[in-house]
Amino acid sequence: RIAIGSLVAADAAAVDRAVQAARAARADWRGTPWPQRIAMLCRAADAIRRDRFEIAMGLVYEVGKSRLEAMGEVEESIDLIDYYCEQAEQAQHWQRPLRPGSATETGSDRLVPYGVFAVISPFNFPLALAVGMTSSALLAGNTVVWKPSPGAAFSAPALARAYREAGLPDGVFNFVAGDRDVGQALIEHPGVDGVAFTGSHEVGMAIARRMLAGAFARPVLAELGGKNAAFVTASADLDAAASGVARAAFGLSGQKCSSCSKVYVARALEREFLERLAAIAERLVVGDPTQARTFTGPVIDAAAAARFEQAVAQARADGRVVAGGRRLAAADAPELGERAENGAYLRPTIVAGLPPEHPVNRRELFVPLVSVQPYDALADAIDDSNRSALGLTSGIYCRDERELALYYDRIEAGVLYVNRASGATTGAWPGYQTFCGWKGSGTTGKGGLGPYYVTQFMREQSRTVAR
Repeated sequence: RIAIGSLVAADAAAVDRAVQAARAARADWRGTPWPQRIAMLCRAADAIRRDRFEIAMGLVYEVGKSRLEAMGEVEESIDLIDYYCEQAEQAQHWQRPLRPGSATETGSDRLVPYGVFAVISPFNFPLALAVGMTSSALLAGNTVVWKPSPGAAFSAPALARAYREAGLPDGVFNFVAGDRDVGQALIEHPGVDGVAFTGSHEVGMAIARRMLAGAFARPVLAELGGKNAAFVTASADLDAAASGVARAAFGLSGQKCSSCSKVYVARALEREFLERLAAIAERLVVGDPTQARTFTGPVIDAAAAARFEQAVAQARADGRVVAGGRRLAAADAPELGERAENGAYLRPTIVAGLPPEHPVNRRELFVPLVSVQPYDALADAIDDSNRSALGLTSGIYCRDERELALYYDRIEAGVLYVNRASGATTGAWPGYQTFCGWKGSGTTGKGGLGPYYVTQFMREQSRTVAR
């Protein structure tokens, strides 16, 4: 094992000090002219840009990302700040005139910050998701108390350093480290005016219920995962479909909120599609993420490996494993040496023959495993996918416009991809796609990376002046 950094765990007293510091700084930060806030956040983006290679290598060790995935995350973080700042500038920070009530009255509408936002970010995109939530809250004029994933020993100090170098005043951005207890203390603090969270559906909904309690509801901006399905129709390009599904299902070892975990295939094409998908899966290199040829590294921890092993055992018992289904040992990857035993390196896995209600087809697993199901009618397949409580991303491969129209009309997901060989359900980028979860995948109906995200960190105020 390699030590890449250390964090001092906060306790309840430290959380309270952080929230109090944020509350003390909120009036001055709210009063800071928005062009100055934009300038500071742009300097933070420049600091990340300057250190991008060092930060990316830290993500390789921290999360087990491949070099390509790690560099992509850092570049996305930079683009997130740039894109949100561009939005704020174009909207003149969301201030606009209203119709005059009379010759002696003028009206204006503006969005103003809530106050103090708690931000809780996950392990899988420890920089990009933290940047997206914190920069939006700060740009909107809120002060922030941020709790990253407990394992963010490299990326968390790197982001804190970037904000410090950008010149944020004391108390505007506050960083507390720790486990679930620290997050709970932050959520329960009465000085928190809103929460931004990315993580599991179970935890996110518990946070939402907590923030709804009391004299008034406080906002919760949450992205809560998905059981993301792709559809391969009779008119599909099978090469594009197999490539897109493999990349979406097995990139980052299936540990993306948008990872593809189910594929509905027209029954006549099931065998051919499985053969092509299995051939790609077998070629993917699982190993040392510091090496350029590695497609994906280990999963994050022993709990993820246990979920994988349980799902594979269930699939073997009730269906069949078409490819993968095992954990690499030292003999499988000699270049890893002892690391093969210290980390969980899992082969990309394809299963088939499971009934629709099988747990593998219903639960979000967050591992490199995809289930393939045949269908006779596309509408029925879409309806079966929609039975999930989650609705984050989805993809389809078809060349028939009627099939595409049916898909658009019926699918219940916020992020849709059509015929993408680069990723059936993954690949959102700031300004090019939004990342909006429907149903249990989100709490607001609007998502990150898009034109409506920053405004959710503010509330509307109408001002009428008689003269």
